[in-house]
Amino acid sequence: MTPHDAMVNQAGFGQTIRSSNGAVECDGKKPAEVQSRVDAYQRFTQILGVAPGGNLSC
Repeated sequence: MTPHDAMVNQAGFGQTIRSSNGAVECDGKKPAEVQSRVDAYQRFTQILGVAPGGNLSC
């Protein structure tokens, strides 16, 4: 699944991380980097005034 497909098909931001960098970051490999991505995503959604949705982490 592409990151775009993950967002438009409501698979969540966590799936975009898995699609982009899953082999490197997901499944407990780099939790600090994943959390940094989630934090930035939540800041952007807050600025835009939209809900971040579910499944934020991979």
